[in-house]
Amino acid sequence: MANAAYPLLLLTTLFWGGNAVAGKLAVGHISPFALTSLRWILAVLILLPFAWPRVKQDLPVIRKHAVTLFLLGTVGFTFFNAALYMALIHTAAINAAIEQAAIPMLVIVLNFLIFRTRVTWLQIAGFLLSLLGVSLTASHGNLARLAQLDVNIGDFIMLIGVLVYALYTVFLRYKPAIHWQSTITVLAGAAFVSSLPFLAWEIASERFIAPDAKGWAIGVYTVLFPSIISQVFYIRGNELIGPNRAGLFINLVPIFGTLLSVVILGENFQLYHAAALVLVFLGIGLAEYSGRKASQRTPSVRASLDGK
Repeated sequence: MANAAYPLLLLTTLFWGGNAVAGKLAVGHISPFALTSLRWILAVLILLPFAWPRVKQDLPVIRKHAVTLFLLGTVGFTFFNAALYMALIHTAAINAAIEQAAIPMLVIVLNFLIFRTRVTWLQIAGFLLSLLGVSLTASHGNLARLAQLDVNIGDFIMLIGVLVYALYTVFLRYKPAIHWQSTITVLAGAAFVSSLPFLAWEIASERFIAPDAKGWAIGVYTVLFPSIISQVFYIRGNELIGPNRAGLFINLVPIFGTLLSVVILGENFQLYHAAALVLVFLGIGLAEYSGRKASQRTPSVRASLDGK
C-alpha cells in the first residue's frame, strides 16, 4: 500500500509547483483574496454534486468534529494560499517555490516539539541543510541580509505560509475517519467561509481586483489541480505513509516550480537558486534515508516516526 502513495504525492507536488506560477500570473488580473475565495467556492460547487451522498452519510461525524475540520480548512487551505498569492506580488515564483521546501523539515520539528515524535541525527542534519538552502533563497544569495533583517517582504510572507502549512500537515492526524470526498468538500467549504473576512478587508481597503478573462482561467486551474486533485492526493498519501514521510515529497515543489517558472514565466535562474536546491535535496536525502531505515524496525518505532 505504501508504494501507492508515491505517484499520488509526485502529482501533488507537480500541481503545487504550478500553483506558484499561477499565483504569479494572477498579479494584476485578480487580487490575492479574491483568488482564494473564488478558488474554494468553485471547488465546493464542483465537488458537492459528486460528494453529497458521502457527506450526507458522514454528517454525524462531521458535526461532531466540525471545529477540527473548520480549523484544518482555514489553516491549510485559506491561510497558506492567501499567503502564497500575497507573497507573489512582491517576490519571484522561483523563490516562493524553493521556500516551500522548508515545509517537510518543519513537519519533523513540529512533530517532535508537539507530539515528541522521535527524530534521528540524520533528520536533524537534513533539516539544517534544507534550512540553509531556504535561507539562501530568502536572502537572495546573501545570508548577511538575514542578520540585518533585510529580506523581501514577499519572502517573509511566504515563510509564514510555510509555517502555516507545516502546522496543517502535523494536525491532519486529528482528521476524523470520514470518506475522502467528504473530507475535501468540507475542508473546501471551511476555506471559502474563512476567506470571506479577508475578502471583505481587501474590498474595503480598495485592494480588490475583479477577475478578468486571464484571472478566471487562473482560477479554474487552481480549482481543478492544486485545490481538488492535489489535496485529495496529499490527504491519501498522508494516510498511507504518515505525515513525516509524506511531507518530505513537498521538496519536489521547488523543482517543479523552478522549472515551470523558467519555462512559463521566463524568470532568471540564479546561482544561489542552484545552491539552494542542492542543499535542500541533500537535506531531503539524509532525512528520507533515515526515515526508511527507521521504517524497517519494529512496528512501534515505525508508528512513532510516521506519526500514526
